[in-house]
Amino acid sequence: MAERVIPIVDQRIAALAAGVPAQPIAATGLLSDTLGRPLRDLRISVTDRCNFRCSYCMPKEVFDKDYPYLPHSALLTFEEITRLTRQFIAHGVRKIRLTGGEPLLRKNVEGLVEQLAVLKTIDGEPLDLTLTTNGSLLARKAKALKAAGLQRVTVSLDGLDDEVFRRMNDVDFPVADVLRGIDSAREAGLGPIKINMVVKRGTNEHEILRMARHFRGTGHVLRFIEYMDVGATNGWRMDEVMPSAEVVRMIHAELPLVQLEPSAPGETAERWGYVDGGGEIGVISSVTQAFCGDCNRARLSTEGQLYLCLFASQGHDLRTLLRGGASDEDIASAIGHIWQGRSDRYSQLRGSMAPDTGTGKRRVEMSYIGG
Repeated sequence: MAERVIPIVDQRIAALAAGVPAQPIAATGLLSDTLGRPLRDLRISVTDRCNFRCSYCMPKEVFDKDYPYLPHSALLTFEEITRLTRQFIAHGVRKIRLTGGEPLLRKNVEGLVEQLAVLKTIDGEPLDLTLTTNGSLLARKAKALKAAGLQRVTVSLDGLDDEVFRRMNDVDFPVADVLRGIDSAREAGLGPIKINMVVKRGTNEHEILRMARHFRGTGHVLRFIEYMDVGATNGWRMDEVMPSAEVVRMIHAELPLVQLEPSAPGETAERWGYVDGGGEIGVISSVTQAFCGDCNRARLSTEGQLYLCLFASQGHDLRTLLRGGASDEDIASAIGHIWQGRSDRYSQLRGSMAPDTGTGKRRVEMSYIGG
């Protein structure tokens, strides 16, 4: 078995300048990249902090008490985030997902939700406004988030066995508190709720069937995510990846499944429904079955860097434009220029790439730009 190597370094990387092109790019909602992929989904990180220390995302060996988190002055304000979001919407974005770190750690995050909830798509329709959370603060925040205009939540939960869950979050946080958060979100009307389980072979694969049984018939959508090689600090190894096809076979043997059609273009999850009508599950297979071909997602880091791929090594600095007096038209033109040059398709190329020896460009951490 290969030795695990976890670099003890700050993974943040200086961004590329986001320049305004000499030839303006109008925001028509028809923007596409070099592979013809439109811009429809924006994931916004509102904090680089988290209160969990999951080994596949923010391992304690790196993110310890001395880790240099961004100062508050470096973070985009809610007004800056909202202004940028307007320009992304003008280019065709229809879905906004707030992420982190843990987004509920950002003070008064419901105030940001309130600002975003009034925005409309270029067709005049409400945005699909959602948030991904570890659930630790959801019980106390659910009602306020719903009142502010949030539509639904996705909760990360890697198992129901308390010992397994405490070991995976590595801060001894009990699973019962996350389940209370899910119940509070349901009662507040933040649904349909999605539950994301990262499956790591040798750690929590025995929880797959238990999770399926627990959430079947609840109306929640349980999604199983292959353990991904995001960033450089999680010590990723291919032998710890459990292919989604294996997950589906395991569940199907006890709870028969039938494959469902995608609910939207560019959807990351392959959908499966219980034959008896007990709801559905999803599998996200970014390691064994790449879905780059129709990826329509951009990611905005908490201090205003635009990333074009979850596996990117550099972002584009939009904050300097924001704080340097650029007009909305200039910012929209800069975003258009960046997206038009996008050719990212890391997952499709992974198999043909040389092994990562740690000497090349390091990919951005998932905790920094959200999943």
